[in-house]
Amino acid sequence: MKSMSEYIPAWIDGVLTPVEKLEVHQRGLRHKAVSVFVMDGDNVLLQRRALGKYHTPGLWANTCCTHPMWDEDPADCAMRRLKEELGITGLYPAYRDRVEYRADVGGGLIEHEVVDIYLAMGDRKMSIKPNPDEVMQAEWVGFYDLTAEIQRRPNRFTPWLQIYLREHKDRIFGTLLTA
Repeated sequence: MKSMSEYIPAWIDGVLTPVEKLEVHQRGLRHKAVSVFVMDGDNVLLQRRALGKYHTPGLWANTCCTHPMWDEDPADCAMRRLKEELGITGLYPAYRDRVEYRADVGGGLIEHEVVDIYLAMGDRKMSIKPNPDEVMQAEWVGFYDLTAEIQRRPNRFTPWLQIYLREHKDRIFGTLLTA
């Protein structure tokens, strides 16, 4: 398990402040985040969170998601985490939108994120080397199969992935997906 003495940008009384990550989630503070979806046509690369993660272990999530370091550019953060979590390099994710959500992630922890969402075009044949401290499995899934599976078995997926696909699908994927 990663050291929890990591500080992330969170708002306290309207002021962006570096706050220890676990405290942010215990207090449900609004904070910055970055999420990336890597696509190949209408297939999306998902990750299953490592069992050592301090919240939502073993659940399926989008390609990668994280908190930027203090003063880190969100696009740089997206590329950094693709490499750190999945060993993916050479992709340049495009900014899609910013969304905000608040969700209970279990264990008394709350995610209240202001998320910069990025989309990158990948290839199912590209090299993926999951970091076992972060990711226990990575898999390409058809987008429409994914949305149907989330409806059938929501407890297999992180709250934020469910929210992204239920409430923000058009803002994230736009016309990329055909009917």
